[in-house]
Amino acid sequence: MNKRILVAPLNWGLGHATRCIPIINALIDNNFEPIIASDGMALLLLKKEFPELKCLELPSYNISYSENEKCFKLKLIKQFPQLLKAIKKENNLVNDIIEEHHINGIISDNRLGVYSSKIPSVYITHQLHVLSGKTTWLTTKIHQYVIKQFDECWVPDFKKSFNLSGSLGHINDSNLKTKLKYIGPLCRMKKESLNSVYDIMVLLSGPEPQRTLLEDKLMKELNSFDGKILFVKGVVDDHQVLNEEGQFTICNFMETKDLEKTINQSKLVIARSGYSTIMDLAKLRKKAFFIPTPGQYEQEYLASYLQDLKLAPYCKQEDFNNKKLEEVSYYKGLINVGNKVDFKELFSLF
Repeated sequence: MNKRILVAPLNWGLGHATRCIPIINALIDNNFEPIIASDGMALLLLKKEFPELKCLELPSYNISYSENEKCFKLKLIKQFPQLLKAIKKENNLVNDIIEEHHINGIISDNRLGVYSSKIPSVYITHQLHVLSGKTTWLTTKIHQYVIKQFDECWVPDFKKSFNLSGSLGHINDSNLKTKLKYIGPLCRMKKESLNSVYDIMVLLSGPEPQRTLLEDKLMKELNSFDGKILFVKGVVDDHQVLNEEGQFTICNFMETKDLEKTINQSKLVIARSGYSTIMDLAKLRKKAFFIPTPGQYEQEYLASYLQDLKLAPYCKQEDFNNKKLEEVSYYKGLINVGNKVDFKELFSLF
């Protein structure tokens, strides 16, 4: 019987789930049996991508965002006790899953309680520094403590000076360095030379209510844009729904094959500056305009970092208008920075 590997992405937007797709495919190609574990839209998305695989539901962290950027951190702090309870419940459940399903290894993408001392456990993150303003030192220390519970930490980036995560994914902590493996960017798509169909592709994701707030903002601002716009809402439902409204083609969600094709067919992508989105757009070498989630320091840093590298411009959500898109012509576009991930070497841990 093939060894069974539990793959557990965090349900926080869709990025953690989507970057696990190439890992799941690689596990299958290397004769492992992946078992998927998550919750919410992340779990639903992976069920659609891998209908033949066993999928298990984990406790939801139930973290919600504030509509007001200034209240973002305070609201997260208030939810910290419930997060700790969810992590403890998650860890207890993982031990039961290991026994019941004969799990041989774990790959957790930012699920803090999905690890075990009984079997090899891997943690995937690009945030070795967790930015939170004046409390960055504390959030980083807590996250690095979590990482130390795992046998290895896979960072989906390169260690070299030109990379996609900047200071987020690079540290000088000698105690943690022994666990780190820089595996290169994870991407589920490939570059194709296709004729352009859409002038703009809007690619939404992320937690509510900010996802809906950006959707409403972009629908209003782009209504006067002269060109074809594909609008992917990033809301995973039972069935895909496509609607035509003037210059807009509106879709609730897309699976990997359709998403790969339409991104390749789009001249410009407007998206959150989530790291998984950045990895995908870099692999496809796309022109992009980023709008960070308000109050999310990580996305604000990544957008600023890519702008400083002259790869893609960004602005705050409240400041966006059509004229901002004129800045794109002064930037290079995202760059494919690397080679294929050596999955065979990585999976030797199991």
